[in-house]
Amino acid sequence: MRIALGIQYDGAAFCGWQSQPHGKTVQDALERALAEFARVPLHTTVAGRTDTGVHGLGQVVHFDTDLDRADFSWVRGTNAFLPPSVAVQWAKPMPDTFHARFSAFERTYYYALYVHPVRSPMLAGRAGWVHTPLDDDAMRAAAAHLIGEHDFSSFRSSECQSKTPVKHLYQIDVRRSGHFIHFRFRANAFLHHMVRNLMGCLVAVGRGRYPADWVADVLAGRDRDLAAPTFMADGLYLAHVGYPAEFAVPPAQLGSVPWSSVWADLDPQS
Repeated sequence: MRIALGIQYDGAAFCGWQSQPHGKTVQDALERALAEFARVPLHTTVAGRTDTGVHGLGQVVHFDTDLDRADFSWVRGTNAFLPPSVAVQWAKPMPDTFHARFSAFERTYYYALYVHPVRSPMLAGRAGWVHTPLDDDAMRAAAAHLIGEHDFSSFRSSECQSKTPVKHLYQIDVRRSGHFIHFRFRANAFLHHMVRNLMGCLVAVGRGRYPADWVADVLAGRDRDLAAPTFMADGLYLAHVGYPAEFAVPPAQLGSVPWSSVWADLDPQS
């Protein structure tokens, strides 16, 4: 039997998603909890591996098991063995044709950026921060140069293991709400550090360091050294993973973050 789980986690508490020998990753915590509940080891496959500090609101995993448990039993039972920084949101039996990673046709990331002269300790690990004003319109103009199917080599890390740097970026939204600017990135898939590198370039344009069309030159150059430094992970959230309707994957619960009212207008599936 194949089971899919929806997972939320505070990325600041972990060294990324993928299992490591030190055991301080989200995958390690989840698989330890599943093993405690199921009394047998269970290996999970994830929709998208997130880096240290990156949060998960709509992460999806699957695993195979011979155990027959009620759906919510997987939720409650696994959560009983998880730390407060990670929780299973839903569980659903899936056909063997479902694959958390390869069945997905799109991913959506949100970035929450706090713009204020003084940092807020209440937002540490939850939102990015810049102390200088940003030009929203300039960042939107820069973002427009990135939409479409491109070679995003300028925005991938040197450790990226993707077989191809070509991805289709469907949408970048930039929306201000008080002292926050909220970004939405939606694509068929993302390269390692791609969203954070895109953020670094957009913020550089917003600060007035470069004109909006500089981003087009960076993209065309296909050279990581041309782009801005990788932006901080703090405000980055994996919000949604899109699957074919036949799998009826439950939607992510975005209401668990303080700025969910803003994100409600940025439907990750639209």
